[in-house]
Amino acid sequence: MPADHRSALAPLRFPAFRFLAAGRGVNTLGSGVAPIALAFAVQDMTGSVSDLGLVVGSRTLFNVVFLLFGGVIADRFARHLVMVGSGVLSACSQAAVAALVLTHSANIPLLMALSAANGTFSAFALPASSALVPQTVPEDFRQSANALNRMVGNAAQIVGASLGGVLVATVGPGWGLAADSASFLLSAALFLQVRVPKQLLQGPAGAEDATAPARTGLIAELREGWQEFASRTWVWVVVVAFAFINAGLGGSVQVLGPAVADETFGRLWWGAILAAETAGMVVGGLLAMRLRPQRLLLVGVVCVGAEVALPLGLGLHLPAVAVAGAGFIAGVCIEQFGIAWEMSLQQEIPADRLARVYSYDMVGSFVAIPVAQIAIGPLALLLGTRAALYSAAAVIVVGTLAMLSVREVRTLRVRTPRRGPEAADAALTAEPAAGPSLVTMPSPAAEPSPTAEPSPAADPALGQDVAAGPDPAATR
Repeated sequence: MPADHRSALAPLRFPAFRFLAAGRGVNTLGSGVAPIALAFAVQDMTGSVSDLGLVVGSRTLFNVVFLLFGGVIADRFARHLVMVGSGVLSACSQAAVAALVLTHSANIPLLMALSAANGTFSAFALPASSALVPQTVPEDFRQSANALNRMVGNAAQIVGASLGGVLVATVGPGWGLAADSASFLLSAALFLQVRVPKQLLQGPAGAEDATAPARTGLIAELREGWQEFASRTWVWVVVVAFAFINAGLGGSVQVLGPAVADETFGRLWWGAILAAETAGMVVGGLLAMRLRPQRLLLVGVVCVGAEVALPLGLGLHLPAVAVAGAGFIAGVCIEQFGIAWEMSLQQEIPADRLARVYSYDMVGSFVAIPVAQIAIGPLALLLGTRAALYSAAAVIVVGTLAMLSVREVRTLRVRTPRRGPEAADAALTAEPAAGPSLVTMPSPAAEPSPTAEPSPAADPALGQDVAAGPDPAATR
């Protein structure tokens, strides 16, 4: 009996997707612990918000610098192997940080250097991970697969954030960082098992070698990715908007949030607040599986405005329970955008350029985060913490309105999948592709979308997209 692509768990019938989602879950479990552990490790060392901004900012800076190269590598080589290598190296860097904290040998320059290394290694995994999802399921399973993949990660984030708060409050931040290191190793082992069915490879009978384009130089490949990215007005407008939105969230929630928590409701509650936001993302994923609006991106962008909830809650010094509620609402809403963004990207961008477009999106979305993380401490000293948090909320509102001002954001429609359930069942029983080959699927962008509404200027940009900022949950 053919698989029903509307079923929430249908993508789990695909072995490649199962391993990918499991690896993401394990990786995110550790990543939920790490920010809390690192934040309070620095707080215990110096008590300085500015020092924390330097440490987290150095990671983000190097992550942004190397993302473009990560996109090229992910489009050239087997994406799951790129993720394995990144995971192993990230495990080593986090193990070094944990050892320094546990032995009381850490100092700010060392933590900055190791955070920079970790950011560099992660830069190669992010585009590969984002571009791999559509290669593990047929086209008509993508929305369910994207929602389920994100839900697995978000559920793990809930456990990780809660565990981070408990570990920091009981045994100290060093053990939280050690747990993150172990999660990188385990996720790398799971990513190693990802194999893409031959039916999902480009070309007849999975003959990817016959259709793969000749390799060009690094600069030429970057230029090709840039053309895909920059020719679409709505793509770069959303990315620029998220540069400011992520900066506001990165400075207010990641840097000022722990400081506000220490002064008010405490560290355990801060972990619970972050967990509540991620719980909202899980609920948002379930909601996205049921709601399938034609103008999916429009719905997602409208929901971005709810991200003001956490900065406002912190700035108003609301009770911890109310701040947790604000975080939950923000989580539900940002997940609608994340899934809409992933779907738009995978529908419209050629698969062999997908990782590079993701990397340009991530660079644009993340580029201002380290600046904000470093500057927010001095800004809070100058203006006051409350004023800094209100400013971050205002930036989010303005960014959301800027995205809504673009016609294509308001009119892009979801295209009806070309694959049927029978094709999905064939892929379910397919043998994995032999060897670690780069997988490229037929480009949806190669055909005009029957549901996409052209812009007045017949802009070729219509119908193409990139990854949202932050996991985004990059706002994670």
